[in-house]
Amino acid sequence: MILIFKLSELAIVDLNNYFRSLAMAGPCFIQAGIGIEFTCSTIIVGALASDKSKDVLPPLTDEQASWLGSFLFLFTPLGSALSSLMLNRFGHKTCMILINVPFLVSQIMLFYANSVGTLYVCSMLMGLSVGYSGGPTSAYIGEVCEPKLRGALMSVTNVFYYAGSFLFTLIYAFTLDWRLTVLIGMSIPIVNIVILFMTPQSPMWLLTKGKSLKAQRTLAKLRGWPSQETGSSKEFKEMIAFTSTAVHDNDDIEKDEKGATSSWGQLLRPEVYRPFRLLMVYFFYANLMSGVQYGPYLLQIFTDFGAPVNVEFTLAFSVLLSTIGGILTIFFISKFGKRFLTLSALLICSICYIMIGLIGVYWTNSKPLTAWLVLIFFLTTIFLASFGIMPIAWILLSEIFPMKSRNITCSAGTAFGYLMTFFMIKYYLDFSNFVNFYNTFTIFGISGLFGAVYFYFYLPETENKTLQDISAFFK
Repeated sequence: MILIFKLSELAIVDLNNYFRSLAMAGPCFIQAGIGIEFTCSTIIVGALASDKSKDVLPPLTDEQASWLGSFLFLFTPLGSALSSLMLNRFGHKTCMILINVPFLVSQIMLFYANSVGTLYVCSMLMGLSVGYSGGPTSAYIGEVCEPKLRGALMSVTNVFYYAGSFLFTLIYAFTLDWRLTVLIGMSIPIVNIVILFMTPQSPMWLLTKGKSLKAQRTLAKLRGWPSQETGSSKEFKEMIAFTSTAVHDNDDIEKDEKGATSSWGQLLRPEVYRPFRLLMVYFFYANLMSGVQYGPYLLQIFTDFGAPVNVEFTLAFSVLLSTIGGILTIFFISKFGKRFLTLSALLICSICYIMIGLIGVYWTNSKPLTAWLVLIFFLTTIFLASFGIMPIAWILLSEIFPMKSRNITCSAGTAFGYLMTFFMIKYYLDFSNFVNFYNTFTIFGISGLFGAVYFYFYLPETENKTLQDISAFFK
């Protein structure tokens, strides 16, 4: 009897571990898919940039390349708007399943594409998928994770983003066939849909729908607690209080003419617009220092640096560095905090950018040496941005907004962040032609120094803080 009891106890523990793993597997595979979607334009633009391309599609002009690289980000706000309208009604799980539909359709269309117009449409569909993903996944992770693990587990999902990009670029480096690479990448959304059908709903969302018993059981499985103890746990009581305030507190919630809760009214409250303003500034510098403006043109940029390297494998290596940086974030974020990592990474990246600009403009008489130096400095910024800036932007998105407005602010924050990226990518080539290629690095580096000063005064430390404590800080 004792043996049977022990075996059943172990089985329950294994089942709870399986349940917790499922809760994270869906968002992780979504991030891997986003990594692939972001990398698609880099590979296709690089593959079709040369007159020697054997593809049925003609070589892309600079104008076509800029549109192909940026269309994805132009349509992310539409995806974010759709998710904000659907998230409260259908919940995180259903919305995360829907993320994969336009992604899968776009990959099928890419494989058979025979015109530049089709490439544009695919980029738009991927933009819808990426934009739609921001609200459901960020809010879901923020709600199902324990406060002390939230930062680390959010960093895990960012590692999957980089891992998806790395595997995609590595496949292309070996095959040198972008269509075959896209075909292999289709497996990600298919696998993810299967995983998400088995993923639990968010306990907080269940509470807002009045399903307290189901929320209690779900939280028990996520935490590995006995179900009967969950109702008396401090975390569950805080969830009830938090969601009750979000749904029923008439003093804190704006009302529309019909007396229904207006989520948009929350954007005017200090505890919402202050973190939203901080997030927009953070997204700007995260994009700038991680080099998203260079993203679709990386193969050509590595060629322009002039180092004697294989540019396809250099691209894969740069994504590998990002993956390593994302992994290190998991281990260092709880020790050093988001504030220290942000400031240190931003300062070093800014200095590296300034060095690239100065070397490229003023030190031109030692080409082999300077080519290696600028490449090393650039790869350093890619590593550090993935270590201390970009992952933290998405962690902040999942935790700095109050519950009553989190769904809409997560979606709106994602939308504005990607809209920023659209303008940075679309007009990068025009800006580069206007100020000179290497001067762009100098200008971006100096801008990064101003960003470090801003974050020194306005970025709070949110690591190991409850969502309630973080919301209280911005009031």
